[in-house]
Amino acid sequence: MKKLSITDLNLKNKRVLTRVDFNVPLDKKTGAITDDTRIRATLPTIKYILDKGGKAILMSHLGRPDGKVVPSMSLAPCAKRLNELLGKEVAFAPCCHGPEVKKLVEKMKDGDCLLLENLRFHPEEEANDANFAKQLAELGDVYVNDAFGTAHRAHASVEAVTKHFKECAAGFLMQKEIEYLSKALENPERPFAAILGGAKISGKIDVIKNLFDKVDLLLIGGGMMFTFYKAQGLEVGKSLVEADKIDLAKELLKEAKEKNKQLLLPVDCLIGEKLEEGAEKKVVKIEAIPSEWQGGDIGPETIKLFSERLKDARTVVWNGPLGVFEVKDFAKGTEAIAHSLAESTSKKATTIIGGGDTAAAVAKFGLEEKMSHVSTGGGASLEFLEGKTLPGVAALTDK
Repeated sequence: MKKLSITDLNLKNKRVLTRVDFNVPLDKKTGAITDDTRIRATLPTIKYILDKGGKAILMSHLGRPDGKVVPSMSLAPCAKRLNELLGKEVAFAPCCHGPEVKKLVEKMKDGDCLLLENLRFHPEEEANDANFAKQLAELGDVYVNDAFGTAHRAHASVEAVTKHFKECAAGFLMQKEIEYLSKALENPERPFAAILGGAKISGKIDVIKNLFDKVDLLLIGGGMMFTFYKAQGLEVGKSLVEADKIDLAKELLKEAKEKNKQLLLPVDCLIGEKLEEGAEKKVVKIEAIPSEWQGGDIGPETIKLFSERLKDARTVVWNGPLGVFEVKDFAKGTEAIAHSLAESTSKKATTIIGGGDTAAAVAKFGLEEKMSHVSTGGGASLEFLEGKTLPGVAALTDK
């Protein structure tokens, strides 16, 4: 990796200001954490700081409080969970800057850990405010970013804060994310396949365009497939279609043909009168979707076709579920392809799961550990795959 790593820093007796991503889901009634994946993902970095005699000062956001103090979005539950996972006391600051926080930092001993309150309780965080960033920077001697999930945001704790440090390094999670995604784009073992799903083409246009010249095989599923079918003049019933993206879909199909690229669309799909549990459903060929029905998942023939084509792939990047996986009746396609990739991983293929819904689906099916890498950043991994420079990565010190 071309950026400074946490292992390049001398952390002993240092205040290590560390951006983590503790944006975890909370139960609306109890306020309890329902999935601590993001906290566990950054444990290696936190433990390394503490083991090397550094003082870990952690900062994160949670939810979208829009620059206001929203008690239900406090990071207090994260401090409690981190306490349990580390097996040692984690102090919690009632704010993320100011005299009270400075006093807490001054009391810290080597090997201590402090979590600051939600950064987004202050509008200056998302505004990338220079003065706010300076106040954050005053709490640390060196800076570490382990929050890949926010690396695509030029926020104060991600970008502006780095201007106040000589050494800004990547934590272990950030490093792992950059290395896996970079290798897939720059030097993949071939055949290289990409699976793109999710509801809309609009969110994946730049990914498709960037991957077009890099992959050997591109598989399309999810809601976006119906816009491609509409572009071919097929009737898709009430299925989700982006009318303003039909011409773009035509262009992409034409480009695939001209460049002799293998772009595979589903051959059948599972449709329902409604996309909900218990609704009447049936499998049809793509060209035979009745006017009052809508597509909710890829069909069995497509599962077989996609699985067969993925067998030989040595690198696979997957971003976007292949159906409405949150509804059990329409989750079979996404689950089957997840199992196919898990099998590929066991045969030494590199399988990379984009964050967001794809990561949630893989977790739902209990297959996280069976993949080479599951990204913790939905938007960040998407922008990385688009070929964009992420502000949080660019801001780190070059080696």
